[in-house]
Amino acid sequence: MPPVIGLIQLLAIGFGLYLLTLILYTMRGLTRPHRQTYASAVARSLPGDPSELDTPIEYESCTIKGAQDELEFWMLKGNNPDGPTLVMTHGWGSSRQGGLKRLEPFIDRCSQIVIWDLPGHGDSGGHTRLGAHEHQDLTRVLHSIPGNQSLVLFGWSMGAGVSLACADQYTGDHTISAVICESPYSIAITPARNVIRLRGVPHRLNLKPAIALLGIRFGIGASWGGFDRTEIASRNEQPILILHGVEDPVSPIADGRSIAQIAPNATLVEIEDAGHNNLWTDEVFRTQTIDEIERFMGSLGS
Repeated sequence: MPPVIGLIQLLAIGFGLYLLTLILYTMRGLTRPHRQTYASAVARSLPGDPSELDTPIEYESCTIKGAQDELEFWMLKGNNPDGPTLVMTHGWGSSRQGGLKRLEPFIDRCSQIVIWDLPGHGDSGGHTRLGAHEHQDLTRVLHSIPGNQSLVLFGWSMGAGVSLACADQYTGDHTISAVICESPYSIAITPARNVIRLRGVPHRLNLKPAIALLGIRFGIGASWGGFDRTEIASRNEQPILILHGVEDPVSPIADGRSIAQIAPNATLVEIEDAGHNNLWTDEVFRTQTIDEIERFMGSLGS
């Protein structure tokens, strides 16, 4: 065999091993995001639980059994005994701590607020499945809420899709009266590609096979059948409020528009110049976001 052929074969083997390693690394990174816990919140000089807010809120820490492991959540006491229960679902790489900065437009309108850690996030056990099955865990959380009051589901980023999927499939004692989606996306590969790209990590050769393999691993197939949030939204009859930054680099505004267009009863609020993570940290965007949520909640009679 000519030496050049042997060299080509060696290079091909090396490239194959490199690509396989990169795919496995990508899969691991997507399913094991950095956990944001009480300690990480305190390290960033942020409130670690509702008692550490500027105006402390009475709450109870709860634990239930999820599909993989235990799920942790807080149950906060709202200021309106006759209001609905709000259930907050965070995005990929976040945790229930992210709900603390989102309380202002809800605390005076709701009887209670539930904020939970998704699997593989915060203090909950297990690993994230990128929203493929987390709506089933959200259903478990809803079943653990006492009484039969109406529910409003509020999720951001991955949590927005989880909330839509839960509202589509939920059957239980409660009535889901509305869904609020902050920065939603349609398919799982979109935010994954954008997050990896923003971090400067290779994605062109490794991301598609990584997502396909994860779909097989999660039991929904390489094509992620049934995941598309736009398709799910088309079946949601509840009023839906979509809040979306026009300059969102993770969840494109086009996805928010598609979901709003196909959902039977959706309102899209496009926030000019806003991105993915600054709707609640930039004062101008925060004010607009709160105003729109208060208007929406008022339209529900809460």
